[in-house]
Amino acid sequence: MTKDIYRMTLREMGESLRDGSLTAIAVVDHYLERIERIDPALNAFVYLDKDGARCAAAQADMRFSAGEPLGPLDGIPVAVKDNLLVAGMPCVWGTRLFENFSAETDELPVQRLREAGAVILGKTNVPEFTLRGFTGNPVFGSTGNPWNPALTPGGSSGGSVAAVAGGLAPYSLGTDGGGSIRRPAGYTGIVGLKPSIARIPRNNGLLPLLSDCEVVGPIARTSDDIRVIMSVIGHATSEDQRSYGFRPISLDAEEPKALRILFVERFGEAPVDPEIVALCSASVDVMQRLGHQITRGSLPLDLGPISNGWQILANAGLAKLAQDMPCFFDLVSPAFADQARAGGKLSASDYVGFIETINAFRFAAGKLFEDFDVVITPSSAAHPWPRDTQFPPVIDGKDAGPRGHAIFTNWVNACGHPGISLPAGWNSDNMPVGLQAVGAYGADGLLLDFATQFEKAQPWAHRWPALATV
Repeated sequence: MTKDIYRMTLREMGESLRDGSLTAIAVVDHYLERIERIDPALNAFVYLDKDGARCAAAQADMRFSAGEPLGPLDGIPVAVKDNLLVAGMPCVWGTRLFENFSAETDELPVQRLREAGAVILGKTNVPEFTLRGFTGNPVFGSTGNPWNPALTPGGSSGGSVAAVAGGLAPYSLGTDGGGSIRRPAGYTGIVGLKPSIARIPRNNGLLPLLSDCEVVGPIARTSDDIRVIMSVIGHATSEDQRSYGFRPISLDAEEPKALRILFVERFGEAPVDPEIVALCSASVDVMQRLGHQITRGSLPLDLGPISNGWQILANAGLAKLAQDMPCFFDLVSPAFADQARAGGKLSASDYVGFIETINAFRFAAGKLFEDFDVVITPSSAAHPWPRDTQFPPVIDGKDAGPRGHAIFTNWVNACGHPGISLPAGWNSDNMPVGLQAVGAYGADGLLLDFATQFEKAQPWAHRWPALATV
């Protein structure tokens, strides 16, 4: 039993803890041993709180003995991305600017996990300021993909997906400001949800560099694992008033009715690796056999204004950070110093103008989902590339540019809708390929129902990288 703990789903682990066939101490020690043995090849974790995790596990075991578990995540370990505040732990954010910073309080989603009895293992690696599509930084170096540690798991939640895909943690808490959960989940063969804006309430965190386009989301191995996590952290609170009005996420999936699905295999002339298109298309065929109505076509939204102005958010956020921290330009990497300077030159009209562009885009996206229930795209246009390289310069023989791999995801952040990355299959090099499913605003529950149905038809959780099974 102990040998195979890492293979358990969250429900299986929770049931074993509650019926006494497992102890929380045994579970946390299992993962700490795996981290010590496997993580040197990955560099997923940048901080481990062994004593704190064992203490939390011991407290969970006392609750189980008393027959008073706190909920489905009680006693189960979790990894937290290193741009989310965890009381008593460093939050370096991948930058020398925060190299000596430790949090005094939990950010709200972390607080909810702690109140639910979750055992916090530590923090996972990120790119500097979580503003790049790979995972490496000047403080901790780069993170590898469990399926091939020489390659990247993507970013910015690369440490989090590497921890889950490598069996170093059963689930993780990440953030997604332009695809930072969905693309890495796709690169590592697991599931990552970017919820609707405010579906997971936020408070007491770092400066939001990408405004409300960045959200907290769960990363796990199965669709049902994501459901369990969302049932704990995805409910309304006065600490984030935007969180009111959503239907609660049920612990029980419902069989979705026949859905109207739009499959978009590419955006205009932007390059996409042919194997990615083929695997996603084959997955859409599975969805059609499940009874869903499939339309294959283009995305009827104008992405140009969003793509052209996206840097305004990040640059303005960095400029604000530089204003608040006088040592900023002495400690950050040159590229981010340049972005902060560019942000400092923006006018109020520039910024407000782009906010108006986002608002107009949200209206158009809402109209799109009057005609379709789900939009399917690849999670990424490219397969993973060398772990110390920021982006793949060429995709399918064509020049791609810094964001060429990321073209499918940031429109979902701009409109604020939920998007989930699911494994579509494995390529000829045995590297995972992800597909992205996007729902209407607030339709997170429907998206999870759909993901669960698809997973039953095309399961993936039995597949593990060789590194994780030794």
